[in-house]
Amino acid sequence: MKRALITIAMTLAVAAPAMADQALATSKNCMACHAVDKKLVGPSYKDVAAKYAGQKDAVDKLAVKIIKGGSGVWGPVPMPANAQVNEAEAKKLAAWVLAQK
Repeated sequence: MKRALITIAMTLAVAAPAMADQALATSKNCMACHAVDKKLVGPSYKDVAAKYAGQKDAVDKLAVKIIKGGSGVWGPVPMPANAQVNEAEAKKLAAWVLAQK
């Protein structure tokens, strides 16, 4: 019984931050164009994580793109600027995106 409770507690501890960051992505309307594991209007978060894997400055690069928008990296549809996202939120979102594998 103790082992089961520990396993459940560990699972919740790991899932809670991931869900909190997905909740942030949802609240900032990121999920309207992106999904974790499939392309919508923009690339999946897993594809973004794979593209930027191993790049030391990836969180900062993505945070800037989240705030300012961008174009040409993933095709002809531009990503609009997200003025409702502050720098701390953008870095949190970028770190979460890069953790998707």
